[in-house]
Amino acid sequence: MISTFSNRRGLALRIRQARLLPALAASALAVACASPAWQSVPPGASEAELQATLGAPREVYRLADGSRRWLYSAPGEARWAAQIDPDGRVVSVRQVLTAEEFGMARIGEWTMQDVQVHFGKPAESTYFPLMRRKVWSYRFAADGVQYSTMHFYFNPEGLLVLTQVFPDFLNDS
Repeated sequence: MISTFSNRRGLALRIRQARLLPALAASALAVACASPAWQSVPPGASEAELQATLGAPREVYRLADGSRRWLYSAPGEARWAAQIDPDGRVVSVRQVLTAEEFGMARIGEWTMQDVQVHFGKPAESTYFPLMRRKVWSYRFAADGVQYSTMHFYFNPEGLLVLTQVFPDFLNDS
């Protein structure tokens, strides 16, 4: 025989859970829709506004035209680049460890310096003596889903001679 008290207690618990479910769903949706902080920095913002929003950059590069590039690392396989004009105003802030950004690298034209300024310091650097190639590797989430590693191969003069993308088995889940 099942007691009436037990049934009432179970019913009360189910009612509370049913009331809580929409609130939990709304919270999860709000978190999922929240924009990363770097997306809240508008073009034209000052360096001070940028730093107030994102903090101090991990890497800073001065470019030949007087502009600067600030790089920020993020949790996971993300890196944001803030392009700042010579007057100290933000031109753009974007994620740079993406297939589209990697596609901008030009074999036979870009140097190690070009790659570092565009993507920042590599996650790994390896030298292959038989090939006489230095290889820089960057982990990223291809299409925001599959973990991959982008490899840049440089000749002894530091010129980009090959790029390759491989699945990143270290981060494979």
